[in-house]
Amino acid sequence: MNHLPLIIKREYLNKVRNKSFIVMTFLSPLIFVGIFALVGYLSSLNNSKVRDISILDESGMIAQNFENTATETYTILTNVTLDQAKIIGNQGAIYGVLYIPKTDDLAALATATTFYSKDSPSLSILRDIENTIESHVNNARLKQANIDADKIKALRIKVDTKQESFEGKETSKADSIAKLIFGGAAGYLLFMFIIIYGNMIMRSVIEEKTSRIIEVIISSVKPIKLLLGKIIGTSLAGVTQFVAWVILISVLTTVVTLVFGIDPSAAQSQQQEMIVQANGGSADLIAQAYGAYESLPLTNLIIMFLLFFIGGYLLYASLYAAIGAAVDNEADTQQFMLPVLMPLILSVYVGFFTVIENPHGMVSQVFSYIPFTSPVVMLMRIPFGVPIWQQLLSVAILFVTFIGMVVFAAKIYRVGILMYGKKPTYKDLVKWLKY
Repeated sequence: MNHLPLIIKREYLNKVRNKSFIVMTFLSPLIFVGIFALVGYLSSLNNSKVRDISILDESGMIAQNFENTATETYTILTNVTLDQAKIIGNQGAIYGVLYIPKTDDLAALATATTFYSKDSPSLSILRDIENTIESHVNNARLKQANIDADKIKALRIKVDTKQESFEGKETSKADSIAKLIFGGAAGYLLFMFIIIYGNMIMRSVIEEKTSRIIEVIISSVKPIKLLLGKIIGTSLAGVTQFVAWVILISVLTTVVTLVFGIDPSAAQSQQQEMIVQANGGSADLIAQAYGAYESLPLTNLIIMFLLFFIGGYLLYASLYAAIGAAVDNEADTQQFMLPVLMPLILSVYVGFFTVIENPHGMVSQVFSYIPFTSPVVMLMRIPFGVPIWQQLLSVAILFVTFIGMVVFAAKIYRVGILMYGKKPTYKDLVKWLKY
């Protein structure tokens, strides 16, 4: 009799009926959306606050160039000293005092300007102030040199290099950003899934071992079938929980946005602003990245994502199950966890620091075929254009390694689940493989 379907069903139902599993399935999305909604609400309150800034311009050249905005208002101080302005700012409700000293040297003016405030000022406000002063100083220097600033501005040409493959397919910077986002998200998702649900398998094996229920089960079921049943059953439970999280987060986010008028994405406004600033103000480039997904080979990406996701998880899940069988409690797992996690951590570092820079380099290609790193590295490479035969070869190596690893883990599992009271060493594990 084939007991594998029964084992899978038992493991799946045990997980999904568990109270902690049910609670976390519904509680986690609530916490996730609640936190982002709260941060978004607080960010909206912070961004809606109008900041009053006083300007003491002793040079008399720049203050008039500042214009009020929705979040910033400027007041020009006259007939006051710097000390008096600082007292006004410290005692009043204003955000800060901008001091521009009197000088005929424009270069010195650019470095001598000081902003006084009670707390560290916002980066966006400092950027606006610096841009205003910089624009005026540069125009003034051009005027001193009898150069027409408007004419120079009109003569400037913005360079936008077109990108095109040798086959004639047009690409863009936005395409590269889209590929980077997809690859990074896929690799990170697999990494987190392995960590969360791999630990779930390990804890399940330890619980059955310590409760001695495994002694009854193993008498009628082969260890390899029991191991596969636990891995597949727990994996299906993990997929169920993940799908539930996606649906609940989507629904809750929609409800929060429509009912309460809170946009959780507002929490990312500062980060987005910093990204735009780092890219030289190329906000359009980031916006175009979202539209570039249409140019991605979505069918290929989805299929390979599923294959590498399944293969990578099953490979590491078998190792987690073997570790759970070898020890009596979670405290003893630490000595075995590092060798298992190191390839996974290495793949993330290779993906984010090597693949992004050179997706078709030697290092990227080598780690794409190593089964312990290929699920993350290859997933991050595929959006940049990897031949189908390379993808299939990497998948084949991954699943062959998984089969071999299941056999390896089953030997440890067969002996380890019946061993009690002794903390195993690596030498003991080698002996168990010979039984």
